[in-house]
Amino acid sequence: MTDNTEYVQWFRQSSPYINAHRGKTFVIMFDGDALQHPNFDTLVQDIALLNSLGVRLVLVHGARPQIDAVLERLDITSQFHNDLRITDGEALSAVKAAVGMVKADIESRLSVGVPGSPMHGARIRVVSGNFVTAKPLGVINGVDYQHTGEVRRIEHQAISNLLDQQNVVLLSCSGYSPSGEMFNLGVEDVARHAAVSLRADKLVAFGEQDGLSDEDGTPLEDLTCRELESRLTGLSGSQRWHADMALRCVRQGVPRVHLLSYQSDGALLQELFTREGSGTLISQDAYDQLRAANIDDVAGILDLLKPLEEDGILVRRSRELLETEIHRFYVIERDGLITACAALYPYSDDEAELACVAVHSDYRGSNRGQRLLEQLEQEARKRAYKRLFVLTTRTAHWFVEHGFKAGQVSELPQEKQKLYNFQRNSKVFFKSL
Repeated sequence: MTDNTEYVQWFRQSSPYINAHRGKTFVIMFDGDALQHPNFDTLVQDIALLNSLGVRLVLVHGARPQIDAVLERLDITSQFHNDLRITDGEALSAVKAAVGMVKADIESRLSVGVPGSPMHGARIRVVSGNFVTAKPLGVINGVDYQHTGEVRRIEHQAISNLLDQQNVVLLSCSGYSPSGEMFNLGVEDVARHAAVSLRADKLVAFGEQDGLSDEDGTPLEDLTCRELESRLTGLSGSQRWHADMALRCVRQGVPRVHLLSYQSDGALLQELFTREGSGTLISQDAYDQLRAANIDDVAGILDLLKPLEEDGILVRRSRELLETEIHRFYVIERDGLITACAALYPYSDDEAELACVAVHSDYRGSNRGQRLLEQLEQEARKRAYKRLFVLTTRTAHWFVEHGFKAGQVSELPQEKQKLYNFQRNSKVFFKSL
């Protein structure tokens, strides 16, 4: 397959996502470290692409390293307590200078449009202003945080009006009180309040790491709020801040939060325009929906089974047969694609066959097969079956790893023995429930 063919196929496959994202509101957050990374220019180009595809964009930037740099030049030592900067009068001057420079830097990068550049002809209008009303953090455990504050409210209607006019809105990690005081704010605090008040469809947070990983370092593609909460204690630094922000966002009504790495070229496009995605997705419910199949799933299941049938791994099933047996199937669906399926066929009051276990080639190595197995075992126990059996030619070890034990054809129910195909010579496995 040529590179051009692959590009055409990718572009065709991305079209449903282009249609789905058009007119939606995304809040994109990146801390000050992202601006210093060489990949930030390509991230800006990807943001420009989203804008050209009709996505309503609110950008929220941090500036911690830039503030530190200004303080160092001024020979001022900044105090911290519980990882929060105590912003006194001198530090506030540094905050003003750093935030102003960062804002100007982002606006200039979004203004690039010379011939030959990826943003040629984009003509992005970036709007910023006093959209964030802040209040002082105050005195906590005897520590006065002075000009360090927190978000009081976001002028969401004003921002929404600007988005309606196809502007990109830029919010800084600072805000103003009704009395005119400026406060240094956490970028996560601003991003969360913006996403919630705007009822954003997504919040995309860029950090150093490519999402979250488990204890073994294996990347976590998606987590529910409950799963994320159980992992919070094992996180620290910016990962902890981003995870806590994601958890609060989703619980306050933002459907999805994406944790990506600003170091990964194309992470934003991969997450938004491919099924595989990038980084970690946080949502209230599981992103991959495991559910009972219905008649509308027949075509998707046939597409999933076809390559396995052609390789002789599964017995061929006609559309007509599948339609009559669809009530026996469970599927895992991701963005309209059936990524896995399995079926449960009763053979007696005590036994049932686990059949047609299949996982899409792009998603093997995940836990989809195990999730389906656990679901069907649970369903079998509810129906009071005492034993499951399975026939397989190529995946014997997988079933052994999941508690099945080898058996003989003669141990199968009589009805199944009559249907056994000796030419396929399938191995037989049983699992007691």
